[in-house]
Amino acid sequence: MLDMNIVAAGAVLETYLRVDSPAMLWGPPGVGKSSIVKQIAKGRNWKVIDYRCSTRDPVSMMGLPDLAADTTRWKVPDEFPQVARDGEEGILLLDEINAAPPMMQAAAFGLVLDRFIGEYRLPPGWRVVGAGNRKSDKAAAQAMPTALGNRFAHIGVVADLESTVAYFAAKRLPAMLIAFLRFRPGLLHQMGEGDNMAFPTPRSWEELSKVMDVEDDMLRLRAFAGYVGEGAAGELKSFIEMASDLPTVDSIVRNPASARLPQNKAAQFAITAALAHHADEHKLPAMDAYMRRLPRDFQVTFGMDYVSMHPALANTQTYVDWTVTNQDVLFNN
Repeated sequence: MLDMNIVAAGAVLETYLRVDSPAMLWGPPGVGKSSIVKQIAKGRNWKVIDYRCSTRDPVSMMGLPDLAADTTRWKVPDEFPQVARDGEEGILLLDEINAAPPMMQAAAFGLVLDRFIGEYRLPPGWRVVGAGNRKSDKAAAQAMPTALGNRFAHIGVVADLESTVAYFAAKRLPAMLIAFLRFRPGLLHQMGEGDNMAFPTPRSWEELSKVMDVEDDMLRLRAFAGYVGEGAAGELKSFIEMASDLPTVDSIVRNPASARLPQNKAAQFAITAALAHHADEHKLPAMDAYMRRLPRDFQVTFGMDYVSMHPALANTQTYVDWTVTNQDVLFNN
C-alpha cells in the first residue's frame, strides 16, 4: 500500500469508485480521509451515509428479527441506503471500521464484497468505502481480519502541505494561518504524546481558524492551545503578532515599487499570504510588481495561492505572465 497526499488519494479513490470496487482509506486522525469521500460525493451530487462501525454491534448491522414473519427474517436497518430516500447513487462510508470489535468487522464481510447482509441488499448504484487508523497512528485501531482486508482496495493517506494549503485557500481560511503553515510545515501534522489530546492536524488547524479573530492575548493563546497544543499555539500567536507590523495591502497597491519589504522569512510568508488573500483583478498587477521584489520562492507561492483562492484570476494577463516566468517550476510539479 502506497502512502499518498489527499489529491492523489482522491484520484485513486475516484478510479475505484468508477469500477465499483470497495476501497479502504488508511491514515492518522485528522488527515482528511472522510473529507476526501465527501468532496468526491459532492462533485457527483451523491449522498454520503456515514455508518460508524465502532459505535454499532453485529445485531444492529444485520437488523432485528421480524417476529411477525412465519420464517426467520430480518428487518432492514434504516441507516443503510434506501433508493427512495437517499437516491440511486451514493457512498456508504464505513468509518472507523477497524476500531470496531472483531465480531462487528466480521459482520461487514458480506456487505463489503457481496453487497448484502441479512435481508438487506445495497442498491446497485451505491459504493462502499471504509476508513480507519493504523495501529502505528496511536489511535484506537485493532487488527483488521485478513478476510475483510482482502475485500478492499487500500489507499494510504498522509498529510501534505501543498494539498492542505490549496484546500484551505479554496475555503478562504485566514491568510495568516496559511502563511504560518508554509513557514512551519513541520507543524501541519504532529501526533500527540501521552495524555495530550490537542495536537496539530489539518483538521485541528481548520477548526482553529474559526477563533483566529480573538483579540485578547491570553484568551487567544488558550483558545489556540485547545486545538493544537501549547507549543504550536504559542508559535502561531507569535507569528500573528509579528505580522501585525507589516505594510498594509493598500500601501503596497498604491506604491508597489517603494513599499517597505519585510526582511525576515516569517514576515515574507505573512505578506505573501495577505496579498494572495486580498487579490482581485484590479489590485493584482500592483501586487505582482511588489512580489517580484521578493525572492522567487515567494513569487511562486503567491501565484499558486491567489489562483487557488480566486480561480477567476487565472484568466488575467498577470497570471499568464506568471505562468510563463515560472513554467520550469510548474512543469517540475
